[in-house]
Amino acid sequence: MKHATEIAAAVHARRTTATAVVDRCLAALAADGNRLVAVTRVLAERARREAALVDAAIAAGRDPGPLAGVPYGVKDLFDVAGLPTTAGSALYAGAVPATTDAVAIQRLGAAGAVLVATLNMDEFAYGFATINAVHGTTRNPHDLKRIAGGSSGGSAAVVAAGLLPFTLGSDTNGSIRVPASLTGIYGLKPTHDALPMAGVFPFAKSFDDIGPFATSPRDLALLWDVLRAGSGRSDTGTDPVRVARLGGRFAVNLDPAQQAAIDTIAPDAPMVDLGDVARARSAAFLITAFEGGAVHRAAFARGDAMRFDPATRDRLLAGALLPDGLYDRAQAFRTAFKDTLASVFAEHDILIAPATPCVAPTIADPWIVIDGERTPARRDLGVHSQPISFAGLPALAVPLRRPGQLPLGLQLIGRPGGERMLFRFAEMLEERGLTGVCAPGEAFQGDSR
Repeated sequence: MKHATEIAAAVHARRTTATAVVDRCLAALAADGNRLVAVTRVLAERARREAALVDAAIAAGRDPGPLAGVPYGVKDLFDVAGLPTTAGSALYAGAVPATTDAVAIQRLGAAGAVLVATLNMDEFAYGFATINAVHGTTRNPHDLKRIAGGSSGGSAAVVAAGLLPFTLGSDTNGSIRVPASLTGIYGLKPTHDALPMAGVFPFAKSFDDIGPFATSPRDLALLWDVLRAGSGRSDTGTDPVRVARLGGRFAVNLDPAQQAAIDTIAPDAPMVDLGDVARARSAAFLITAFEGGAVHRAAFARGDAMRFDPATRDRLLAGALLPDGLYDRAQAFRTAFKDTLASVFAEHDILIAPATPCVAPTIADPWIVIDGERTPARRDLGVHSQPISFAGLPALAVPLRRPGQLPLGLQLIGRPGGERMLFRFAEMLEERGLTGVCAPGEAFQGDSR
């Protein structure tokens, strides 16, 4: 499938219609979506209705918006009018349907985009692997025997497979950046609270953000403008970018290809050590568990605990039992860690780090190696993303250009409000041939690399 900007341009120019685009998209999802275990609901009737409105506007000489006729999907924790918001859990499969769309969906619709599907995720977004007890494990289109990452794995997989030009996911501790890296696409975790969270099922409020997956930095920049909806643009300067490499914990537990790419992108850039990153990640784990457990205390009190995925339930129960004092100590350290990052960004504009520690592990053996020891991928694929969420910084996952190989990505990390600079830098890297999306090729036919 083409980039979102290309599809919208074709619809605006009447080289095609929104209805034709959506029909092709629905056919592709029907043909290939099941193999990915990425789609939870196809919204064909709604999609055709929205596409018809776009075509009617163009026929009447009206501008339907910058995303005219562009199909997309959302992670299964966004409110979609008329449907229960399940957050990937059997517990809410029969919930009262949402009366309105999430604000982000409303903004995309106002820009002419067409919602076609909801997409698989880890239950309640608690995991890095999209292993879902209800819908199954989402598969990586570059190798169907491997995971796509999580918790927004369904959103990443359909974009990587070329079934949708963009999707929305959520990122609490890396749940956009991890699957973007493992499936070889772009994924934005914005500055905390920069994009609207109304109508999104919460996980951990002080971390939760939504963001787009796409196949080009230009698409991300357009989606950013639409989702911001007049909220003010981030940095738009054109001064040279001051780049630094993250050292310490970020310089271990990475693939040699990531290290080589960082050395090529910024060979003379200084190495920055953020200090006690391991402590930051531990504090992030604690805050996430505490806030996540609080969300579900009422369900536990109702006696619904056994309806949770056991892998999710046990961690949420543990979080619900954490004492307030420990949570307060973690938040105090968070303030100090943010101060450290603020001093770093007084001297640098973008920090470069790995997005994941390795390529996607297999579904049969979903474990990875951290510090020389085997550990569950569902828990530890966010080793490099979690400390960045802890500080609330924007981070853009960019795919290394690796045709014929399993995907890997880097994080471009900016100061608060620095998304525009991240898009510009990512576009420059793509122009240099260092990054960019590679089609799955034969792997999507079921072959293993």
